[in-house]
Amino acid sequence: MEKVVILDFGSQYTKLIARKIRELQVYSEIHPYNYSLDEIRRDPDIKAVVLSGGPASIYADDAPHCDPGVFELNIPVLGICYGLQHIAYSMNGKVDPADRREYGRAVLMIDDDKDLLAGFSPNSQVWMSHGDHLTALPEGFEIIAHTANSPIAAVRHPDRKIFGIQFHPEVYHTTDGKTLLHNFLFNICQFKGDWSPTSFIETAIAQIGETVGDRKVLCGLSGGVDSSVAAVLLHKAIGDQLTCVFVDHGLLRENEAQEVESLFRQKLSLNLICVTAADVFLSRLSGVTDPERKRKIIGEAFIDVFEREAKKLGQFDFLAQGTLYPDVIESVSFKGPSVTIKSHHNVGGLPERMNFELIEPFRELFKDEVRAVGRELGLPEEIIGRHPFPGPGLAIRVIGEVSEARLEILRRADKVYIDALRESGLYDQIWQAFCVLLPIQTVGVMGDERTYENVLALRAVTSTDGMTADWFPFPPDFLAEVSSRISNGVKGINRVVYDVSSKPPATIEWE
Repeated sequence: MEKVVILDFGSQYTKLIARKIRELQVYSEIHPYNYSLDEIRRDPDIKAVVLSGGPASIYADDAPHCDPGVFELNIPVLGICYGLQHIAYSMNGKVDPADRREYGRAVLMIDDDKDLLAGFSPNSQVWMSHGDHLTALPEGFEIIAHTANSPIAAVRHPDRKIFGIQFHPEVYHTTDGKTLLHNFLFNICQFKGDWSPTSFIETAIAQIGETVGDRKVLCGLSGGVDSSVAAVLLHKAIGDQLTCVFVDHGLLRENEAQEVESLFRQKLSLNLICVTAADVFLSRLSGVTDPERKRKIIGEAFIDVFEREAKKLGQFDFLAQGTLYPDVIESVSFKGPSVTIKSHHNVGGLPERMNFELIEPFRELFKDEVRAVGRELGLPEEIIGRHPFPGPGLAIRVIGEVSEARLEILRRADKVYIDALRESGLYDQIWQAFCVLLPIQTVGVMGDERTYENVLALRAVTSTDGMTADWFPFPPDFLAEVSSRISNGVKGINRVVYDVSSKPPATIEWE
């Protein structure tokens, strides 16, 4: 499979480069800036290299540098922002601090539109984010575009197919960014554009079958998008060699356990074991208010329950997980593992404890690609299109101590909210929507009587992959209707508020 390797110099947009390339049906992988040149040479499928942007100054003592042999591979190279500066630095050009740093929109003036910039509109808008700029070209390079503040905004070496741009084509604000990437991939690199959900499924089924052979696979099924699509893909590959275990930890939404069991056991005919373990989780959570402790307790309890049930089922050689590409990228970023904002709940402790080999069919996919695979596999839209739901469930949406009484209030309120979103046709416009029960009581009045009850927060965000998010601008009438339904229909709530925080600075979940 043909691929592009993206060398990551720490840009906040690196993941977006990979996504935009894949949207053009070309497979791309992100690796650290110091990825081995030998690895690139050994892989005949690598047809191009992209150097990402980054926050460093190219001459700083701790500035990241890739192996300059990248420019001798005789395959096309595209440097973006810091990547352009790295090309100049590596090939005896010159980079200096700009008199005026350039952040935000700029107008790109085209000097030559015969290859990389073919099809650009005159005075095209681009997105800049740099403090340094090129002041002298390396030998053999020529300028193909400029801005008012950057005399050298795009360059090429026509014989070696090395290109560099000072702006970011991967972001929405660069109006002809997709055109540039298309030109690079298809006109310059000559990619075929054969990356698609169908091709992924065919390859994945063959790989799973070859890896597993006649052995058995255990899959932890949560009912969410990732694990659901993984289970169906595995079932298609190995049939009854797959056993799925669904653990009802008592922290699910209303009727969720019954819906999961009905769909996967009755409609999709998967071998599904359902385990009721609410007492285990709630007893361990008793008295706990710290969100990080909640996550750790739930993760450990899940491992204990899953391990106990797995031993009852006999010998399994493999454990299937729905690990996604953003999780993998974070572990290999150029600065090393990211700072932990919050722990992520999965079954990561099981392979070491039970000698499993891992199968992670989606470790090279983004969330929207998993959804596309699920649709290709024929999963119902009620699963594919559902909003993300955290592994710790409602425990991290009950702020403070978790109890069955507080969970029940939250379940009922959340159902009212989600039902209203579906009725109004807004559900599919939103990446994630949910309720948060706050550890706050306020004075209210109902039926001429004083009340002192709970505050509920509504949350709804738009996003592509959850890495950044904006709050959803509901019509006021919708918020008024939902607030009224919850206050009147859910005993224990007398005040409803709406969260208008974006990510960053906030996270999507409150805990």
